[in-house]
Amino acid sequence: MATVSVPRQRLVRLGSKQLVFAFIGLMVAYVLYHNESFLVNYHAPVWNHYQPFKWWLLPHGIAGACALFLGPLQFSDRLRQRYRKLHRVVGRVYVAGAFIAGPLGIYIQYSQERLGATRSFSMVAVTHGTLWMLTTGIALAFILKGKVQQHRQWMVRSFAVGPMVFLGVRVVLGITGLDNRGPAMIQTVVWVCLAFSIFAADIALQWQELLRSRPLPAKARAVAA
Repeated sequence: MATVSVPRQRLVRLGSKQLVFAFIGLMVAYVLYHNESFLVNYHAPVWNHYQPFKWWLLPHGIAGACALFLGPLQFSDRLRQRYRKLHRVVGRVYVAGAFIAGPLGIYIQYSQERLGATRSFSMVAVTHGTLWMLTTGIALAFILKGKVQQHRQWMVRSFAVGPMVFLGVRVVLGITGLDNRGPAMIQTVVWVCLAFSIFAADIALQWQELLRSRPLPAKARAVAA
């Protein structure tokens, strides 16, 4: 019995997706080591900074972590096709994470104004949280109307604007050493990452469409037939 080979486009898409997930995994590992290691060190000085709003930070962190770690599962074709119920549950948790972490992040940053933070930092948080909730809400509205393709596109934008900006800002600041250059530089990096996130999401979407629209080679068409 002859075996049927996987079409080239599917292999290329699978390889590209694995590279993206591997890159995200590296970013997560770096941020956990460089920025979030205080979570396992109760004597870290940064806890003094978080003390005034620690009980708001807890649900914000848990909701954001759920969106960060469960978000990539939404882009798994295998999970979506074989475990549709699990796919829906994961999607609901992601949406809940966005609508919990977003407003709490805005409130936490606003509350830090009493500790000396500037209003411009609060505006950054408002912009980031609003864009994340807006893109997530649009994705939710499309899937409720049964428009799967548009839902997937806006989920890509949501993940890029939300968790990827969170990771990207910390990776850029840490690797370049700009986190020691003062609040103005940190804000600049956040704005740049936020602006680039939409652009990066659309590049990913256009790349997917390009792979889908490429014609199969003659040999692959014959095998598929």
